[in-house]
Amino acid sequence: MSLTKTWYTVEQAAAKYGITAARINEWVESGLVRTEKGDGAMLVNGNDIEQELDLVPSV
Repeated sequence: MSLTKTWYTVEQAAAKYGITAARINEWVESGLVRTEKGDGAMLVNGNDIEQELDLVPSV
């Protein structure tokens, strides 16, 4: 069990990881980032986002 927060709203995740909400939504639609429903909002998994960021080549 993780001791850190792993589920974020799209807006929270975008701010935390410095990427756009549109990019996160693309990953969600592609099945690369897991989602859950929480308090009426979609939550995204931070671990999945971190994994995708590791795979994105730096410019």
